[in-house]
This record gives sequence, C-alpha cells and structure tokens, in this order.
Amino acid sequence: MAYSDTHSKLIGYLLWIFGFMGAHRFYYGKPWTGTLWFFTLGLFFVGWIVDLFLIPSMDRAASRRFRGGPVNFNLTWVLLTFLGIFGAHRLYLGKWVTAIIYFFTGGLFLLGVLYDYWTLNEQISVKNMEREW
Repeated sequence: MAYSDTHSKLIGYLLWIFGFMGAHRFYYGKPWTGTLWFFTLGLFFVGWIVDLFLIPSMDRAASRRFRGGPVNFNLTWVLLTFLGIFGAHRLYLGKWVTAIIYFFTGGLFLLGVLYDYWTLNEQISVKNMEREW
C-alpha cells in the first residue's frame, strides 16, 4: 500500500533527544503517551530509551495515518516546538487571528500550545485535504 511520507525520522530523532518530555510521541500522533512521558520523564527514562528503537515503526504508522500535501508536517512541528508561544506554526497554517492571539498571550498562556501538541497532526491533515478541493 502506497502512502506519503508525512513525517521524518530525522525530525523524530531530533525530538527524541527531548523525548523524556514526550515531544517525539506528540509528533508521531500519540498524545496520550506523549503526556505520560511528559509527566514521568519518559517513564523514568526507560520508555525513552526503548523509543530509540520504536521511532522507525512510529514514523511508518504516522505516514500511513496522516494526510500529506502542501502543508509540511515537519516544518509545522519545528515551528510549534521552537516558536509555538509566538504562534509561528499558526501563521504557517493560515490561522492569522489565533496566531496574533498567541503572539500577545504567550501561546494563549501555554494552554493553546498544549492543545496544538495534542491536535497539530489532525490540523495539518485537514488543511491538506482542504487544499485538494
């Protein structure tokens, strides 16, 4: 079965470096375990080390699950991870109003950034489907 390669192993491993905080799990569309990793430091670092070997399979699963297209998953995730409180990822997605709100409120007091960690893959997939029409 053919699928588009929406996620990158390189970005996955880069986020894995901070994986004890769950970053790579959020990136691959696993918000529940991402949150668990965040609060337990990667299941006390054991789960974090195991994930070193699971990233290739998480990458394949994410590429099958999410819709590729003109909105780049990797760029959007890098913008969220490093500039999320300023709304850079929302500007890229064309969500100007919320981008301005994030800019002036620190990512809507970080709650908006947390929401985006949970839902960004779906937001990108929806944008990519909209652009196909």
